[in-house]
Amino acid sequence: MRISTVSVAVALTLVSLSTSLHGQRPDSQIDAKSLSLLAAGRAAQAAGNLDGAADTLETALAVDPRNRAAFVALGDVSEARGLPGKAIRFYREALLLEPNDVAALKGQGQAFIAKGAIERARQNLAKIRKICVKGCAEATLLAAAIAKGPPVTVVASQPAKVSAAQ
Repeated sequence: MRISTVSVAVALTLVSLSTSLHGQRPDSQIDAKSLSLLAAGRAAQAAGNLDGAADTLETALAVDPRNRAAFVALGDVSEARGLPGKAIRFYREALLLEPNDVAALKGQGQAFIAKGAIERARQNLAKIRKICVKGCAEATLLAAAIAKGPPVTVVASQPAKVSAAQ
């Protein structure tokens, strides 16, 4: 009697697991509505409507939270709005979905530079160079941004280091 109860429970568990796994889409298939909202968000960004672009891209992510390109585009919009901390978060979300996303690594590196975190930007550049063995435009752009350094406002707002000799 005990064996049949256990076997029935195991059978029901296997049936429910296989049914739920069968109904899920593969990660490579992004919802078509999310992709169309992504295109509309990029168009709004190109037209200079950053608030509308952010709203549309957030809607694209609500439709399909696996839309990595929408996270990258939201990071770009956040940088354009002068919000590098928020941009870093969006790029991190994209990198959680695909750790080798060169566009997200470049964008996050540029946001790090805007925040004054040059060493973290260099780490992103090293990752990009490891991914792009033959070199790519993202590596060149990020290297140029690192060489240029952080914006003057970031440098001026950081406290001066006091030496121990004083």
